[in-house]
Amino acid sequence: CLPTLFSFILLITLIITSPPTIYTCLPSYLFFTFLTKHKDMSSFKIFFFSALLAAVFSASAADFNSDVNVAWGNGRGKILNNGQLLTLTLDKSSGSGFQSKAEYLFGKIDMQIKLVPGNSAGTVTTFYLKSEGSTWDEIDFEFLGNMSGDPYTLHTNVYTQGKGDKEQQFHLWFDPAANFHTYSILWNPQRIIWTVDNTPIREFKNSEPLGVLFPKSKPMRMYASLWNADDWATRGGLVKTDWSKAPFVASYRHIKCDGCVHANGRSSCSSTRPTSNWYTQQMDSTSQARLRWVQKNYMIYNYCTDSKRFPQGIPRECATSA
Repeated sequence: CLPTLFSFILLITLIITSPPTIYTCLPSYLFFTFLTKHKDMSSFKIFFFSALLAAVFSASAADFNSDVNVAWGNGRGKILNNGQLLTLTLDKSSGSGFQSKAEYLFGKIDMQIKLVPGNSAGTVTTFYLKSEGSTWDEIDFEFLGNMSGDPYTLHTNVYTQGKGDKEQQFHLWFDPAANFHTYSILWNPQRIIWTVDNTPIREFKNSEPLGVLFPKSKPMRMYASLWNADDWATRGGLVKTDWSKAPFVASYRHIKCDGCVHANGRSSCSSTRPTSNWYTQQMDSTSQARLRWVQKNYMIYNYCTDSKRFPQGIPRECATSA
């Protein structure tokens, strides 16, 4: 017991003596690594150590320096304010993007984003989860820019084994470029829920009994990017990017990753089911009412009602997913 306790004290000491802006994505990874080295611990010890670790991180803020890598952009992605802010820049030469260091097999990921202000036509700002390979899984938030005074289009989609075609699009009830707003992806074995400032805008349920694919076996990494897509993003490509307005900048902060970290072929949730609410979360009556309000007033496209696209009948999951 003493060597185990000593190693855990060292871990806590390292955490406490680190900069005060400790992060929220890494604790689950650290704890998973710790447990794999001490598999013989009793359930009581596991409970004690997990409670202690949770207490250390309970008031911690996210740190982009520790949680993500700026993956591309040749210096156009910048981590600022001691890891509390990340900005992505797009100019005529290139956009930029970042990705989480950890992969997750189920989880809840929150991100505060302030979109490109002014004339953002042709630009796309993203926040999404994606697995690797040619038959990938993916869960999308994409923000399609528009001309000054016109609203952004929020584009959502879900892919399983490389197959998507499940788009829903929305306008927002606020200006997403004026301030930061929180965008969240909740992904558990039963459903995916997209939320904006804690208001659900979409739910995609697991409809495998109907023969519908659902992403549940491939770990996904979190990605975000700002890039030029003026061949399709704004009014189907009719409105092009105005490069005289460049550089375009989108800002990210307060990343929070509460999920099952997947590393070396194992999930941190493989032996013990997460105690967090997200793993079994459903939408209660209040959430369902808010979802209906959003979809009634702000949804501008729903693949489930596109009879021209699906003349043989709407996809099977449309009967169960909002």
